[in-house]
Amino acid sequence: MLFFHHSSYLTIVQLLPDDLEKYVQTHTSAESPLLHQIHRETYMQVLYPIMLSGPVQGQFLKMQSIMMRPKNILEIGTFTGYSTLCLVEGLQEGGKLYTIDINEELETRVRGYFEAAGHADKIDFRIGDALEIIPTIDATFDLVFLDADKINYSNYYDLVFDKLSKNGIILADNVLWDGKVVQSPPHDEDTEALIEFSKMVQNDKRVENVLLPIRDGVMMIRKL
Repeated sequence: MLFFHHSSYLTIVQLLPDDLEKYVQTHTSAESPLLHQIHRETYMQVLYPIMLSGPVQGQFLKMQSIMMRPKNILEIGTFTGYSTLCLVEGLQEGGKLYTIDINEELETRVRGYFEAAGHADKIDFRIGDALEIIPTIDATFDLVFLDADKINYSNYYDLVFDKLSKNGIILADNVLWDGKVVQSPPHDEDTEALIEFSKMVQNDKRVENVLLPIRDGVMMIRKL
């Protein structure tokens, strides 16, 4: 997760009670040793580690990718590469995962994780503003994971829509935003942006969608 106001995200807490969260994790396939390492090192060495997807959401992303067998994947918001390495598991032979992040300080760390996973040749990792980079990518995407600055979710949606294949899936993270989306206004700009994004998706006749209460909320959107 990246690009959004860290001060807002610091208020996010677990949506499930601790005992239920532990039960969910206990009944979810364990993360790989490398993902466990990334998880641990992110929490020990990187600012705002809560932005990491974690083992439950990571397993969901991995299984979604494996079920779809996408040719091309786009991820907007790399952070330390945990979700990237979950998504890449289902990529078709000869496929490519494009991932974009604005934080150049994490680049060396993240590229090291991609090399350690043996997937560096499948991942096109770009540093910069996704709003500028997305139009330059000449590819059609079967799967898009949106996990960047919340105020631009609607802009990212508009940018990727024509690049999304028929029956392609967009997964938009953090759409529940620690429950702030159902609290009474006034809302901060991130909350307001997420409310408007979900409303836009709900009213878009070109798609069907389901909001999944996984971690901080994942909106699954299928292009008709």
